[in-house]
Amino acid sequence: MLRGMNLKCMSGRELVARAVSGLETPRFPVGPLAVHFCARVAGGSIRQYTTEARQLAEAVLRYYERFKPDAVWLSADTWVSAQAMGAVVGALDDDQPFGGLGSPLIQTAEDIDRIPAPDPSTQGRYPLMIEALTRVASQLGKEVFIVACFDQYPFSLAAALGGINELMLKLSEDRPFVLALMERCLEYGVAYARTLHAAGAHMLSGGDAPAGLVGPRAYREVILPYEKRLIAAVKSTVTVPVSLHICGRALPILADMASSGADVLEIDHWVQLEEACRIVSPEIGLWGNLDPVGLLVNGNPTQVRESARHAAEVVRTCGRRRFVLSSGCTLAMETPAKNLEALLRYYL
Repeated sequence: MLRGMNLKCMSGRELVARAVSGLETPRFPVGPLAVHFCARVAGGSIRQYTTEARQLAEAVLRYYERFKPDAVWLSADTWVSAQAMGAVVGALDDDQPFGGLGSPLIQTAEDIDRIPAPDPSTQGRYPLMIEALTRVASQLGKEVFIVACFDQYPFSLAAALGGINELMLKLSEDRPFVLALMERCLEYGVAYARTLHAAGAHMLSGGDAPAGLVGPRAYREVILPYEKRLIAAVKSTVTVPVSLHICGRALPILADMASSGADVLEIDHWVQLEEACRIVSPEIGLWGNLDPVGLLVNGNPTQVRESARHAAEVVRTCGRRRFVLSSGCTLAMETPAKNLEALLRYYL
């Protein structure tokens, strides 16, 4: 850590960019995964947040004005790409996140063939997300590090399209079907990520939560190759870091995740930081990993501050620079403001 540096001379964007690049910083930056929490801060409904570009951008701006994190996130939910590919999505009421409605979109090989080529300028909520990101980038891009979610890696997106239970069965009974569906999902992930980069993202993040459920062998044989291909394709044309988020108990596959080519691994609280630092090369950034519910919702500011300081000390003791302190997964909407403030100002 840089000694004696005035923190005010370094913006949040610069702090995070330096940390992710392995450069010295006066402190570890903080970038909680604030998504629907932003809608609560702005006083609007989740439905408005996820379906109106102005409302989404305004919620992120209001969140930043209120809490001043070093990084903000641009995401609506985990169904943006599935909707763009033709899935029916929605929510039962105005304050529920969107999810899939009805039967899975993809049930046969013929259904896969009917998925059109990706076009982020026209399909589903892609245009809405690009407009929202453009608005946020124009307002905050010089001072705040902006993480844009390209939604899902191929296996996770395939699970949304084909139904997670059905896809898990096909993984052993009809693997060619799974691979064919993942090929189409790969095309969408690459196209969306590239478009988000062009709109002003400083880092591109994608989730692959179901990957943590299949076991190390299936992950290594089926899922990891597609993560590698997506990351390589995106990084062949963009100049910003790409991250991989697999929530839950990802320790058994953490070494494989580290081989994906991702610049950053987002780790949940189920993975001990000491273990992550031991397994993952210091050339790869870590983003995490405080418990979003047990600590950030149900704890108190003193506990949050102590846990944040402990996490920073663990990483520092391990000799790592590439680290951003954060919630291990998405902030709950019920997170008390005083707890979030304690996390964001842990170093004071």
